[in-house]
Amino acid sequence: MTTILSKEDFIIVKEQDVVPFRNKVKEAAVKIGMGILNQTKLITAASELVRNLLKYGGGGMVIIESVNNGRENGIRLIFADKGPGIADVSLAMKDGYSTGKSLGLGLPGTKRLVNEFDIQSTVGMGTTVTIIKWKNG
Repeated sequence: MTTILSKEDFIIVKEQDVVPFRNKVKEAAVKIGMGILNQTKLITAASELVRNLLKYGGGGMVIIESVNNGRENGIRLIFADKGPGIADVSLAMKDGYSTGKSLGLGLPGTKRLVNEFDIQSTVGMGTTVTIIKWKNG
């Protein structure tokens, strides 16, 4: 069972919201003693997902949580939008798939950077992506 140790909500509606959000993710990771490599992986994953939130979801909310699973501390990020949703999540999770003209990491690359990754999407309702990066994971 995962216990929430702290929680902070962020509204992301414009490009200028990205840097303060990334700084808060870094602060949360430093606070739990996460090493620089895992911080970098977490921040890279967070950057990709927050850009998707803006580009495809029209903005939304991100929740930053410090969590504990009984053995280890970590950071959980929940990205939620009310955008058009993803028609085929399994296709979106394939390497090389892109609806944009970017060479970004995409969802599969983001998944590889974190320990836990979950995506829920309903066409016409929006998408929620939840990731966890454990301190030593």
